[in-house]
Amino acid sequence: MSFIQPSNELNIMTINKKLLILLLITSIVIILSAFNVFNINVTKTQISSKNSIQNEVSAAFIENDGPYLFVNKNELTATGYWVCKGEVKKDIFPLKSFPKTLNYCGLSAEIVSADVKENNTIEYSGDFKIAAVSDFHGQYSLMKSLLQNNKIIDQQGNWSFADGHFVITGDVFDRGDKVTEILWFLYKLEHQALQAGGQLHLLLGNHEVMILNGDLRYLNPKYTEVAKRLNMPFEQLFSKNSILGNWLRSKPVLVKLNNNLFAHGGFHPSLAKDNHSLEAVNSTFKANLIKAELDSPRKGWGKFLHKSNGPIWYRGYFKAGDEGASSEEIDLLLKHFDINHIIVGHTSQKQIETRYQGRVIAIDSSIKKGEYGEILFIESAKNKDDVMWRGSLDGKKLSLN
Repeated sequence: MSFIQPSNELNIMTINKKLLILLLITSIVIILSAFNVFNINVTKTQISSKNSIQNEVSAAFIENDGPYLFVNKNELTATGYWVCKGEVKKDIFPLKSFPKTLNYCGLSAEIVSADVKENNTIEYSGDFKIAAVSDFHGQYSLMKSLLQNNKIIDQQGNWSFADGHFVITGDVFDRGDKVTEILWFLYKLEHQALQAGGQLHLLLGNHEVMILNGDLRYLNPKYTEVAKRLNMPFEQLFSKNSILGNWLRSKPVLVKLNNNLFAHGGFHPSLAKDNHSLEAVNSTFKANLIKAELDSPRKGWGKFLHKSNGPIWYRGYFKAGDEGASSEEIDLLLKHFDINHIIVGHTSQKQIETRYQGRVIAIDSSIKKGEYGEILFIESAKNKDDVMWRGSLDGKKLSLN
């Protein structure tokens, strides 16, 4: 037996089902909307909190930095920028008398000239003491301790090496967070050395050239934040019209002191085989220094000198087999350049060490780690055998092995 419901009842049931479905959908939409609003508010809170943390971290990274000084030659003034506790400070001052000392938030700079004249002399001979070190990489405190304990500077940070020649074979930049302090310190010390009859030779390393060319792979996070605060690319802080940038552009890639030849990386044997002079190596390297400032791309020998076998990148003295230099090739280099020793940084050691029975000396003693470092000392005179030793971090005289 079957029952047939009246059509009115069927319609009412259909309407009720539709209303129920509509009510269910509406409820779901309301619940989802409320959940989304909650999520958005939570996300905003998280972003706000994250930004706040990032700002605090950024301020901690920066601490204080500067100055970055730019010369306005037409007006005989300079514009200086400091970052003091995360805040940018700017000042404009006249360039009429020197030296001029500037100081903000404990960061000082002594300007000795509005312009830098490049000294093209790369060979020196005479009776003088030599000290050599490499790869400071922003380790300002350790650097000062090393120099004070070995009497390159006094306890006030002033030159005390008399008429000696002090060589830094590059790599002040990158890794550490006190690069600016080191640059201004060496800038001032160089002037003091000249006044005392001595010389400070800062050579270009691969990290100087990288920074000047905008390669910031190894830049400490502090300086990324500094550039952001000053609203300019980091390499522009060392542009041609900046005092430090102009000073860095004046530096050579090598120097010869009596029987000793210094560079950051080293000298590929082909330089001797192809009969290249030190003057040609330095001048061609400098002529191709910064790609953005060239009329055309690097090419030929100029390009070679800025690649892996060039004087700032070469590591052949520390490699075996076909990749390394042979003993015969070292002798060829020594004879060609009329030297007894090649002295280089770039390739890190635990201490200053020798290679090739003392003909090559490695002076990158891993100062970049901020724990230890050494200085090479040479009692040097033209046409005489050199007397060499290592100066330890606490100033002890150690044998050179």
